[in-house]
Amino acid sequence: MQIFLKWFTPVLALGVAVFIIFFLISINSSQEQNYFEPLEHKSEVTQKKSEKVWLNHFSKSQRLGYFYPVNEAFIEMDLVENIISKTIYKLSAALLDPYQLFCLREELKQHGLKYYLKRDKNSVELLIYSKNIKKLNSLVRVLKNYQISAKVELYKEDI
Repeated sequence: MQIFLKWFTPVLALGVAVFIIFFLISINSSQEQNYFEPLEHKSEVTQKKSEKVWLNHFSKSQRLGYFYPVNEAFIEMDLVENIISKTIYKLSAALLDPYQLFCLREELKQHGLKYYLKRDKNSVELLIYSKNIKKLNSLVRVLKNYQISAKVELYKEDI
């Protein structure tokens, strides 16, 4: 066994050296290639018909030396229905203790309104955005029973 291990490393190194020599000879063949002549194809290549997609027109067009870097499109649509601006109302209430929060959640489940709780270090504020002012006003009346002061006002988005 010791004789095998003694001769294994040199034999392995010799095998790797022979492999590298044959590899270098194969990639540096002695046949001269003329790189200035075009390649000859020995088989026919069938070209696939291009699909007519209207966005491909933009990527292939050239105007005053400018090529579009990406496919760009501008679409103009006529709206059949008139867009009616709808008024959105905001209900805000400051909550002081966990019991008020519990009561408020139960009432919101009954009214079926989605809400957002904004928490700071010292307070919790409830925000509800809705288009139905009647639901919000009825919720304000119910919250007065739990001594929660709430107010409804028009919501204006920050532009």
